[in-house]
Amino acid sequence: MTTVPREDLARRIAGEITLSDDPGATLRKWRTDFDVSQTALAEQLDVSSSVISDYESGRRESPGIGVVRRMVEALLDIDESRGGGRIRQYARVISAGFESDIVQDLREYPTSIPLETLYDAMDATELVRGDQDRISGHTVINSIEAITRLSSEEFYRLYGQSTSRALVFTGVTRGESPLVAMRVVNPTPNAVVLHGLTEDDLWEHAPSLATIDGFSLAISNRDLDEMLEDLRRLP
Repeated sequence: MTTVPREDLARRIAGEITLSDDPGATLRKWRTDFDVSQTALAEQLDVSSSVISDYESGRRESPGIGVVRRMVEALLDIDESRGGGRIRQYARVISAGFESDIVQDLREYPTSIPLETLYDAMDATELVRGDQDRISGHTVINSIEAITRLSSEEFYRLYGQSTSRALVFTGVTRGESPLVAMRVVNPTPNAVVLHGLTEDDLWEHAPSLATIDGFSLAISNRDLDEMLEDLRRLP
């Protein structure tokens, strides 16, 4: 595995933890994102699991940069020992030119999967069935950050390596902005999933626009962190 994505990611994580108003909570976020238990991280660092717990809960004074660096390196070492999946995932986001507050997950699958597999992972309800029933990847996007900060050219890069994918928009209240954005993006993705709302909340014209443009439309209101964790296990 090349060192550049790892080093870049290490700097980003360490900086986020160090500058956070709640370093323990930020450390916990990254540890769980890498699917590493407190016990596994403690063993990698050769400390007791209570040390990790104390840092994350705030019972122990916030770690200095040296301790943060060791913890970050330990997380990355564990990931590399498992095949480096998380490092590659973040490398794709970084190489696409996006900050992690815009793109929350970007995955390419080794083979295409049925849309239902994605829906199951998200506990999503399909409202419109589009022209394609399989996908080869997904991108999870913070809808407000993407729509307010990305140009139309940058929006295309959300597709990653293929438009045969699902675009998942989080932080949605009605779904109007993502669906209008899809009108100016060509080609369209195979599916759009709006996260954070119920069918009663959905913009009334959203299903019609999805039907016109030929992509599947679904909604989900599942806990975001749990949903992301299951999406990262696909396929």
